Amino acid sequence: MSTTEKHATEEGRAGFLAIELDGAGWDGGDFASLAEAVLAAESAGFHAATFADAPVAGRTNALQRAAYAGPVTRTIALVPEVDTVHTEPFHVSTQLASLDYVSGGRAGWIATAAESPEAAAAVGRSNVTGAALAQEAAASIEVSRRLWDSWEDDAVIRDVATGRYIDVDKLHYADFETPADFAGTGYSVKGPSIIPRPLQGQLPVLAAASLVGEGQVSADSVDAVLVTAPTPELLAAEVRDVRARVGASVAVIAELDVVLDSRGQPAVERQIGFDGGRARYAGTAAGLADLLESLLVEADGVRLHPASLAVELDELSRLVLPELRRRGALRAPVLDGTFRDLLGLGRPASRYADLSAAIAAGN
Repeated sequence: MSTTEKHATEEGRAGFLAIELDGAGWDGGDFASLAEAVLAAESAGFHAATFADAPVAGRTNALQRAAYAGPVTRTIALVPEVDTVHTEPFHVSTQLASLDYVSGGRAGWIATAAESPEAAAAVGRSNVTGAALAQEAAASIEVSRRLWDSWEDDAVIRDVATGRYIDVDKLHYADFETPADFAGTGYSVKGPSIIPRPLQGQLPVLAAASLVGEGQVSADSVDAVLVTAPTPELLAAEVRDVRARVGASVAVIAELDVVLDSRGQPAVERQIGFDGGRARYAGTAAGLADLLESLLVEADGVRLHPASLAVELDELSRLVLPELRRRGALRAPVLDGTFRDLLGLGRPASRYADLSAAIAAGN
């Protein structure tokens, strides 16, 4: 086996790490700025940064924060949470497409659907509960995917001689309507989008594994699922169960809260008051490296939720990520790569490209 083939094989087995930057908003949290926080994560070797959409006074929303981080970074994927229940699907689609442009193709979307009477009241709609939440998510994802495809890749022609900026035959109607059994207020989206096709063609869509499955969001609609468990010991088994349920084409990302021994203070003391509701590791950096190595055998990636972004990130960058790379468990970040590249996804053709070809052939 050549050195190149050996490297490719090792990279194929190696996983990736994401980090949640919640707490590093406009006021910086433990950092002077959001830019400083995301650059620190990128410099540490994280492959993706996620942004929670929890309302915090004085802080911009997750998608806006990710867009701010786009031009200042080069390798790290930027993946905001964007709600599918209380936001207009057309606007979600176009804003995410814009994020893909400002990040150079490193954007993704964590599609969320949570009950929130406060959010419902704020936008003047009835509260959505139960199975209707998954219906809202599935519809919003489908609208975005159709709109991203509504401009073919070569729709922008910039033809000076004829004064045409776009080839209108390469733009298509999305023609979406909510299904008859839609529990909420039905709607339709005509399209096309107001923004050219994203650099990645289709942004990777992530969702909680609990939202994906029969009668919910179809596994075919998402590119990755986020998996959690009550304890670290149960997490690997849950990853295996979810992978069997969603199929091999969907990436599986384990969720883990992290509290590390740091600066002379043991994790057992530092974790007091920290409850993310996920499997939690509290202990030494060496122990975390062992746990992550074992998790990355089962999962494609792991998203870490640090108790303190600045404190944990310092330990992670010095002691954990370098050790995982030394063991061959962690792939190297790729300069100017896309989020689809990270997930092992090819760039898809527009679903409407065959229609255009057929029309052209008929002429």
